[in-house]
Amino acid sequence: MKAILLSSFLLSLLVLDSCSSGKAALKHGDYFSAVSQAVARLRQNPDHKKSKEVLSTSYKMAIEYLETDAKNQIASNANFKWKNAVQNYESINNLYEQIRTSPGALKVIPNPVNKYNELTEVKNKAAEETYEAGIQYMLQNTREDAKRAYFLFSEANNFNPGYRESIEMIEQSKFNATLKVIVDPTFQNYNDWNFESLIFGSRPSQFIKFYTPREAQDANLSKVDQFVKVTVNGYTEGRPTTTKRVDTFKDSVKVSEKTVNNQKIPVYEKVTATMTTYEKSIPSRGSITINIRDANSNAELKSSEIISEERWSDRWATCEGDLRAMSEANKKMCGTREPSMARDFLRNQTKQELDKKLTNYISGYYGQY
Repeated sequence: MKAILLSSFLLSLLVLDSCSSGKAALKHGDYFSAVSQAVARLRQNPDHKKSKEVLSTSYKMAIEYLETDAKNQIASNANFKWKNAVQNYESINNLYEQIRTSPGALKVIPNPVNKYNELTEVKNKAAEETYEAGIQYMLQNTREDAKRAYFLFSEANNFNPGYRESIEMIEQSKFNATLKVIVDPTFQNYNDWNFESLIFGSRPSQFIKFYTPREAQDANLSKVDQFVKVTVNGYTEGRPTTTKRVDTFKDSVKVSEKTVNNQKIPVYEKVTATMTTYEKSIPSRGSITINIRDANSNAELKSSEIISEERWSDRWATCEGDLRAMSEANKKMCGTREPSMARDFLRNQTKQELDKKLTNYISGYYGQY
């Protein structure tokens, strides 16, 4: 019962808060949000008085503002004026669909406005202006301008699927915007570690493509931007070292009872135990160097050493004396055997850490492109 009352209380707070937010949006001139919030509340409670009032007032203002702004955009000489008009008409249609799916809102606004017919024409104009802007950026013949062109051609295709050669231009602009990097193969190393697959599997940016030397040759690339190479410097494991610590435990334990004045009194005995804890540890160190060069000048752009230092350790213990003086956790340690590290454990851990650090490095460096 308490849970039901609490849920009802929280729902009431949500409704009150949403209505207040709608009134606040209306007060600050955010008519679109005011309409959306009022419609949402009327979907929950079709007879909510304050939401009806907010909707009745804000809807007229929202439509008037969006229509006027769309017409002003179209009449102006602003860049991407048709694209901006599309956003206005889509906002009007969004409100239309919201009201149609809210019976309570339909009672307040029985004939909501839509701009589907106008939107089709405006989208065609928006496709034309974004496509032409993309062409202008492509003529600049730089990677950054090709990236801008890619997004503009994509917009043109969204406004009008298949508009002119938008699909072909999307592919061409992306190719021009893409940094083409050849990954030099790693020389054979003692551990037979390979990092090329990690580089090819990374996705630092949609405008980066890694090639093997053979793939670059087969693609007949007219221009390569960079070379990247990972060199394995080495891997070492240190000798095992063992440390020990001696702990003494004392306690009083009940051993019997005696009767004094017709009352049973526990008899305690002091007990002592000693635990010698041994810890064995083995350190490891692996190192690689990543080198990035400009393909045209052969200048070194970046060279960094990436290091992984790992450590394996485990413990065992021997005990003497009365174990009743010890905790259960310490008792379990008593008599355990000297552990041995699993074969290749540290080697694998070191490689995994190098993989992780190299992935972060690739993402950080190439993410800027």
